[in-house]
Amino acid sequence: MARRSPFEIGGFHIPPGTRRTVDLPVSVLSDHTPVNMSAHVIHGAEDGPTLFVSAAIHGDEVIGVEIARRLLRSRQFSRLRGTLIVVPIVNTFGFLNHSRYLPDRRDLNRCFPGSEGGSLASRLAHLFMTEIVARSDLGIDLHSAAIHRTNLPQIRVSPKAQETLAYADAFGAPVVIRSGLRDGSLRKEAQNAGVDILLYEAGEGLRFDEQSARVGVAGILRVMHALDMIPEDGVPLAEGVPVRAADSAWERAPAGGLLRAYKTIGEMVEPGDVLGIVADPFGEEEMELTASQTGLIIGRANLPIVNEGDALFHIATVNSATAEQQIETLNAQLDGAAMFDEDEII
Repeated sequence: MARRSPFEIGGFHIPPGTRRTVDLPVSVLSDHTPVNMSAHVIHGAEDGPTLFVSAAIHGDEVIGVEIARRLLRSRQFSRLRGTLIVVPIVNTFGFLNHSRYLPDRRDLNRCFPGSEGGSLASRLAHLFMTEIVARSDLGIDLHSAAIHRTNLPQIRVSPKAQETLAYADAFGAPVVIRSGLRDGSLRKEAQNAGVDILLYEAGEGLRFDEQSARVGVAGILRVMHALDMIPEDGVPLAEGVPVRAADSAWERAPAGGLLRAYKTIGEMVEPGDVLGIVADPFGEEEMELTASQTGLIIGRANLPIVNEGDALFHIATVNSATAEQQIETLNAQLDGAAMFDEDEII
């Protein structure tokens, strides 16, 4: 059998059966400090698909960086088929500044596919498309809610990505949502280039939480097993299938003031259920915020200070009985599973 060719990226050559971190030059800071987008490549000895895993396209969404770190410590890759590319921090500028955005206040996830001679955001997007997406068959992009919000672990896929739904189910997050593609987003431009992406949403900006991290790592390993990149040994197989959400909507603050939340992510609600109370600082007026639909809370605001019209509870339309059972199953799996790092305490 012919020996597999080295994997080429950014002018580097990674031989089969080896792994390497490569630095892809992005720019130079005003003080002459170089900035790179670093990617870790594990090039299996046997042929197979190429999967990329990316995090921190928004610099404050740090839970994905932790998931990438844990993933790279996994022991399943000694028998890897194909190639895994992991980019723990895409937006280095935002990550260093604890910011969602780039220094010019652009949202990187609205700047794809980018251009080689455009703005800083456009150049970074172009680099990611040409060096990472163009070399891949499938991608998993890791995100969280913005600061002061939190998301239930969930997978989002394109409405047209029928084939990718099987990988979304394999991931094993509690909820799978078909969500539209926005202009300039990585998902849309990657799909235009023939590469589908699973978007994982979980947790809160600038925060770690154990459930989001463990669901993320386990999910990626499950997808790799579904792609026949790694054997079943050591892969935490999911029990049951995720809940499919038809759509979702936000319940908004009926007035400005202080929010006392009565519900949180992972809870089912019915029309008329009280989600929380918004009161003025003097205690003279209180207004109930009630659910307008049956569904599962997949996201919520954490900040108690709200303005009228603020989005507070994100509710997905799901089958209530199935959703409750799946959330209970997920929690049971997490309680019974071994931690990915023996000394990991968050």
